[in-house]
Amino acid sequence: MSNFYKDNPDIEKTIDALDLSEVATLLEQDFKFAKEYDFAPTSAEDAIDNYKRALEVCGDIIGNRIAPTAEETDRVGNILNADGSVTYTPGIKLAVELLGRSRLAGCTIPYYLGGLNMPCTILTACNDIVSRADAALMNIFGLQGIAETINSFASEDIKKEYIPRLCDGTFTGAMVLTEPDAGSDLQSVKTTAHQDENGNWFVNGVKRFITNGCGDVLLVLCRTEPGTTNGAGLSCLLVEKCPQVKVRRLEHKLGINGSPTCEMVFTEAPAKLIGQRKRGLITYVMALMNGARVGISAQGTGIGEASYRAARDYAASRKQFGVTIDTFPALRELMVDMNVDLQAARLLAYYGSKSVDLENGLTKKFEALKGTPEAATVRGRMKKYAGFNKMLTPMAKYYASEMSMRTSNGAVSVLGGSGYMKDYPVERYLRDARITTIYEGTSQLQVVAAIAGVTGGLVKDVVADVLEGVDVAPFAAEKAEIEKLNAELDEAIAYVKDHPEGKTYHDLHARQLVDAAIAVVVGALFVRKAAKFAEYKPALTYWLATKYPTARAELAKAKSGYVASALDFEALAPAVTLAD
Repeated sequence: MSNFYKDNPDIEKTIDALDLSEVATLLEQDFKFAKEYDFAPTSAEDAIDNYKRALEVCGDIIGNRIAPTAEETDRVGNILNADGSVTYTPGIKLAVELLGRSRLAGCTIPYYLGGLNMPCTILTACNDIVSRADAALMNIFGLQGIAETINSFASEDIKKEYIPRLCDGTFTGAMVLTEPDAGSDLQSVKTTAHQDENGNWFVNGVKRFITNGCGDVLLVLCRTEPGTTNGAGLSCLLVEKCPQVKVRRLEHKLGINGSPTCEMVFTEAPAKLIGQRKRGLITYVMALMNGARVGISAQGTGIGEASYRAARDYAASRKQFGVTIDTFPALRELMVDMNVDLQAARLLAYYGSKSVDLENGLTKKFEALKGTPEAATVRGRMKKYAGFNKMLTPMAKYYASEMSMRTSNGAVSVLGGSGYMKDYPVERYLRDARITTIYEGTSQLQVVAAIAGVTGGLVKDVVADVLEGVDVAPFAAEKAEIEKLNAELDEAIAYVKDHPEGKTYHDLHARQLVDAAIAVVVGALFVRKAAKFAEYKPALTYWLATKYPTARAELAKAKSGYVASALDFEALAPAVTLAD
């Protein structure tokens, strides 16, 4: 195999184009940690060099040690034991050990808790690399949000007890949220937690569809307030793996077979409260889910990378009619579209991650500067990126997951009959891709989450942020085209807002508006990248030439006034009846 970072220059060039200098300065708090830790960076340049070294280590582990195990992992899966424990498939077990030993399992965790103190953007790149080899592994490695949530909200004692062992791979974790009757509607959670006379917490209930539910550190969403039925009665509790927690079923799935998806039973399981009561869903789980959505955007990107590479390599060697099939115009168009689609998803995922890093870094800086003249400026930028992230996080998850479906499906098309067979990995990529559009909120729910920012006019502000500091003079025509589509998006937004059907029309056409907004933002991101690396100019040109006409067609639908699919539902999609 090969190093999955070093053989993919698009990762490094995307990071370089986005420029993580400010992120590094904020995260290292003006590099004060270098006085305490001899391995901490002393400058932004030093920090970015550390980031790339970590990615190189990740690329080596994943490309040379883990990628060769992915086929067996998919075929064999995990084993549910009679005692309710789970045994990982050998490839997953090896990956957890190696990634823990490298400390990459604590990529974003502070130094003093055993982590590498690196930004979300670098974790996103690691997840991209991991997912190219085995998307199922990312579901375990990518659960670093468990440690992040504990670090953000738990007591210092709990942090020191659990986080170092999550960083070194001794422990893995799980987000234990959904239930048989509470999937997307987490306000309906029925699992309960109660205290005894000594103040000790205990959890009872059933959870379903829990990724890595066999993990050692379980963050469980529970109802702690008797008599409540909404999100205000929910809290977040930490349950360590113990005999009172049983996995009673491993789900049999279409894909990601190396990732154990568990049905779990809690019977008086000892627990520890994370943060404050009644903030479990509103604050802590929302933070967890936003982080998970960023992770899925990277997972989709990695699957897309693997799919494109398999298709491109096969097409260059497969001969038909005396020539390799990569000479056929139809297949060339398909593979060009796959690659530009992939690059767009990576740009959006990494830029969204950088925005998360800026929000987090500026938040800490604001707290440190409270009461000083500089605080107001920092707070203003903090709020700007917080607003961006409410739109960008679901956008990135939506676009990258749908891209992974398009690209893996395209790879099967390029390989033809061979792609449908298990002799080649592309059928696995297609199976693995499907879940990315479902978990952590379906694509439809991501549109619902992103649309407020789009209709609120944030797209223009995001474009300005993307192009800040970029010499756009050589891209005057491209910039004008981006601005033109953004103006057309504003017109469509105004039409949708004023439509007499109100919310029905708004919800029906939200996807068209979000798709057009993504086209605008990605266009600006391609300009930024092409301004630094001239070899990306063709991708920019292709994006504007092919995706902008599609975006305009979507905006035409939004301005069509058509609403029958919502109001005439029974006529257009009649209920299914059974004959006698």
